[in-house]
Amino acid sequence: MEKLTQESKKIMDERFGRDNVVALATVKDGVPWVRNVNAFYQDGCFYIITHALSNKMKQLAANPAAAIAGDWFTARGKGINLGWFGKPENKDIAGRLKKAFSTWIDNGHNDFSSENTCILCIQLTEGVLFSHGSKYVIDFTKE
Repeated sequence: MEKLTQESKKIMDERFGRDNVVALATVKDGVPWVRNVNAFYQDGCFYIITHALSNKMKQLAANPAAAIAGDWFTARGKGINLGWFGKPENKDIAGRLKKAFSTWIDNGHNDFSSENTCILCIQLTEGVLFSHGSKYVIDFTKE
């Protein structure tokens, strides 16, 4: 397993550094649960706008183990609730999410005044990326 190289970082940024639908897996009582979510990748993390009282957030609060699967990519990591979308500490990532999700973010589905509208960060630990015949086995924890 290698750290994220310049080449694999470039592929990750190009492929996932915009609005993407990925599969997010969580675990409840030893049973995996998978759902598709809109996600944005940056610096070893996938970011998702969600509701704080959703099943995924409840499952991650009990067990932070998570997995992501996307276009020729699969990884696991840790789910971290960054809290309310509008809190000052989330200003930078919230701005990036607004830009990445601009085609649908203001469609009325999200209530940004509600403190239950939160940002979920999936901090990756390891993954496998395929691109043009190359396979990258990545340790996201190495600098």
